[in-house]
Amino acid sequence: MADSRPGRLTIVIAQMLLAAAAGALWIASRLPWVVIRSFDGLGPPKQVTLSGGSWSTALLPLALLMLATAVSALAVRGWPLRVLAVLLAAASVAVGYLGVSLWVVPDVAVRGADLAHIPVMSLVGSDRRYWGAGIAVAAAACTLTAAVLLMRSGISDRESATKYAAPATRRSNALRENADGAMLEGHEQSEMSERMIWDALDEGRDPTDRARGSDTEGR
Repeated sequence: MADSRPGRLTIVIAQMLLAAAAGALWIASRLPWVVIRSFDGLGPPKQVTLSGGSWSTALLPLALLMLATAVSALAVRGWPLRVLAVLLAAASVAVGYLGVSLWVVPDVAVRGADLAHIPVMSLVGSDRRYWGAGIAVAAAACTLTAAVLLMRSGISDRESATKYAAPATRRSNALRENADGAMLEGHEQSEMSERMIWDALDEGRDPTDRARGSDTEGR
């Protein structure tokens, strides 16, 4: 019980981080990421704001993945937990890329116009809103931290299983050695009895007489 409590606490902390990351991704999907301004010459200028969910449609599915992983972390141990940690690490890289791409992409106007269904010829300008992308990067950091904690918990479970299996293995080996020793002793005794019979025959004595004499003496 004392060994399992720290591992359980580690999983609980990882679950809290995953829940926080999922909530952060939901908030990021609702915040504005890109603002597109257009003017076609026929009417007043237009301005379209693209939210995080419109700019990066993978935000909400990744948030659901984190929630599902947070729930399933209690039901798995050992190598399945390590597999979940690897999946979370990959998801954190994807979320981080989605957030950082808003800074890295040289021009967001063309993609924003395509998402807003605005002709490129009518584009006037574009602006970026960094709050949503920053929250997504923070969610990626929380997810990566949770992945590391789950990986450590999975490795600890493996070491604990190996440690508790060692005494059982030693007992099994001891029992096997005792059984082998008993068989060897019985085999040696049978060989000695057979040798005594041949020695009696070589001396011209009847081995059965000795056996009858020993039975009579016992009575």
